[in-house]
Amino acid sequence: MSLPECKSPRKQSADPQHLHSTVVQLNVGGHLYTTTLGTLRKFPNSKLADMFNGPPKLRKDAEGRYFIDRDGKHFGSILEYLRTEEIPTKHLQEVHREAVYYDVKPLAKLLEETPLLFGETVGRQQFLSRVRNYHENLEVIIRVARAEAMASRYSTIIMCILRTEDDLARYNDAIDSLDTKKESVVNFGPWKASATVEDLLDCIKMDIEAKGYKVSLKPHNADKGFLFKSHDFFYKLTFTWW
Repeated sequence: MSLPECKSPRKQSADPQHLHSTVVQLNVGGHLYTTTLGTLRKFPNSKLADMFNGPPKLRKDAEGRYFIDRDGKHFGSILEYLRTEEIPTKHLQEVHREAVYYDVKPLAKLLEETPLLFGETVGRQQFLSRVRNYHENLEVIIRVARAEAMASRYSTIIMCILRTEDDLARYNDAIDSLDTKKESVVNFGPWKASATVEDLLDCIKMDIEAKGYKVSLKPHNADKGFLFKSHDFFYKLTFTWW
C-alpha cells in the first residue's frame, strides 16, 4: 500500500515496527474506521491483509481514505476481533458473512462453532441439502405468488410435502382428490433425514420471510372425500401483501 510520507523514507522502510503501527483510515461503504496496518495484516493469508500488502490495491475517497466498496456496517466487528481476538456476540450471521468475505478464517471458524451458526450450518442447511430442489422450489413459490397478487390482498400456494418414499407412492391418488390443478402444486421431498414435515414447513416459512414476505401456513383440506387424511400431504401457504 502507499504509506504516509516521511522525512526519512529510508529509515522508515528499515523499521518494520513503524510500518506495523502506521495508522490507516478506511471508508467501508460509507462507514469510517481508523486502525493500524498491523491490525489489518494480522492474518497474512487473508484477503483483508492482501488488500494492504505490496502496491496499493484500493482506491481512495475524496478525503484520502482507503475505500472498500462493501457494506461496512459490521466491519467494526471484524476489526475488534483483529485487535482483541474476542468473538462478537451480536449479529453473528452478518459478521460471519463478512469474515468469510475478508477470508479471516480463524474468526469464521469460531463463529461457525457458536450455537446459532452451528445449528444453521450443520443442522438446518445439512437437512435442506437433502431436500431435492428446495431453493428452486422457493423461487417458484415466490414467482407464482407475485403473479397472483394483481388487485388482491392475498396469494395462496398449495404445497405437497412427501416425507417418505411411501408417501411418494401414494402421491398420484392423493392429488386426484385435491381441488386444484396438479400443475400448480409445488412438491417437496421425500428426504432421508430425521427432520419432520413440521421442520421442513418451518424452514420454508423462515426462508421466505427472510426475503421480506409475510406468509402464513396451515394444512389444506380438500373439499372432496380425501382418502389420505392421515398423511396430511397438502399445505396452504398464504402471502399477505397489504
